[in-house]
Amino acid sequence: MSLAFDEYGRPFIVIREQEKKGRLRGLQAHKANIVAAKSVARLMRSSLGPKGMDKMMQSPDGDILITNDGATILDQMEVDNQIAKLLVELSRSQDHEIGDGTTGVVVLAGALLEQAEKLLDMGIHPLRVAEGYEMACRVAHANLEKIADSFDFSQKDLEPLIRTCMTTLSSKIVGRCKREQAEMCVKAVLAVADLERKDVNLDLIKVDGKVGGKLEDTQLVYGIVLDKDFSHPQMPKELKDVKIAILTCPFEPPKPKTKHKVDIDTVEKFENLRATEQKYFVDMVQKCKDSGATLIICQWGFDDEANHLLMQQGLPAVRWVGGVEIELLAMATGARIVPRFEELSPDKLGTAESVKELVFGTTRDRMLVVEGTAVSKAVTIFVRGGNKMILEEAKRSIHDALCVARNLVRDNRIVYGGGAAEISCAVAVGDAADQQPGVEQYAMRAFSDALEQIPLALAENSGLAPIESLSEVKAMQISKKCSHLGIDCNQAGTNDMKEQNVFETLVGKQQQLLLATQVTKMILKIDDVISPADYD
Repeated sequence: MSLAFDEYGRPFIVIREQEKKGRLRGLQAHKANIVAAKSVARLMRSSLGPKGMDKMMQSPDGDILITNDGATILDQMEVDNQIAKLLVELSRSQDHEIGDGTTGVVVLAGALLEQAEKLLDMGIHPLRVAEGYEMACRVAHANLEKIADSFDFSQKDLEPLIRTCMTTLSSKIVGRCKREQAEMCVKAVLAVADLERKDVNLDLIKVDGKVGGKLEDTQLVYGIVLDKDFSHPQMPKELKDVKIAILTCPFEPPKPKTKHKVDIDTVEKFENLRATEQKYFVDMVQKCKDSGATLIICQWGFDDEANHLLMQQGLPAVRWVGGVEIELLAMATGARIVPRFEELSPDKLGTAESVKELVFGTTRDRMLVVEGTAVSKAVTIFVRGGNKMILEEAKRSIHDALCVARNLVRDNRIVYGGGAAEISCAVAVGDAADQQPGVEQYAMRAFSDALEQIPLALAENSGLAPIESLSEVKAMQISKKCSHLGIDCNQAGTNDMKEQNVFETLVGKQQQLLLATQVTKMILKIDDVISPADYD
């Protein structure tokens, strides 16, 4: 690489190493892509299931993260290979759409590519393999619809929802108190759900936490928790029937935007300046008082004088409240966000039944709880944990469970976990392959074998003999024609997942199949890889 100049003296770079660019074609390109994808899938395989292992990652600045959430692991990994990045995107799209099953979708995609490699070695064209996979995916998708069970739930009977959320939480760090956590997640979702429209606004559920205490101390607050305290220590610690004014303007005198200089050469001028400034503060506080507000929430800070005046006027206030929290408060209490004091009026105030200050431990950490909001039922799950890593992992686990509960409100159909749905689909795809006359039947059988990698991984991670466990369950499913027999990961003494209450959402399982098949097709269609030269 060298530097040259054009006729105007502008520099430009001449790259001489064009011939050194790497290039892979045909079967060699397919093999390289499949190896890259398999390496990512192999990494995720040990994190699958209730006995899956956690991964510890250290960021360049020394922060440590411990998790077994597939999307989080892949997000934090520094992946250079472009094909491996496709699997990272795959996991992310599963997380955004469904919220659960991020590890399983990557393991399935890796298994599909591993099986495709064998077919390519046999001389089958990649596009025929992709078409066979598409046909097999349609068969599996239809089979899931057929074996799905639907259950009815109501505000009085939450048990089906709780059991499904418990399945999600069983593979997480919060597994030991999964019952309590699942109940909290279901109650939080139903508190903000519109059951007539079958819609849940997850923005109204805030997951907050504080280091200290134990996981069992996690609680559901029917209101909003703010990591703030009242601006003055002598303000009342509990308020009832509160009228809230939300301000995005600071309690400070206005500052000119131009550069300015004030010359004060006499005591009288200084007194006039101080009196004018104090009048600004008095007017601001009086406008708040005249509007009928009994609590001021401000996005910015206060001057000490403003704080003192608010205290004197008996007007409690909270400062430095973040933008996201302000929006949530406005949605929940019905308040309008006011940008200028002149616009503050009684109709722009929000209402809440109570606002109180909580104190934690010996550190005297304080938080505010706003309860009984008027317009919408905003809720907060307040998580406690021994250290920051446990707290963050607990928040991620609760987010997954909230997403599962939301999916069940939208579509109340479920399939059985423990690899039962995958084995059932593998059997159905295998039967369909026998009816297929073309070369695609090989790809369909390969798809069937790839589906069996999920129960194999579950058995392996649970310390069972993988092949023996899978063949036993598969034989039982075929002989009994029972689609809810799976791998007994918890060694409960039965393979019946219905009895063990191991459920997964139908929509999540279908999404896994569709996304994994789409990514596999995309990778199989790449037959030419041009990579830049390595500069010394």
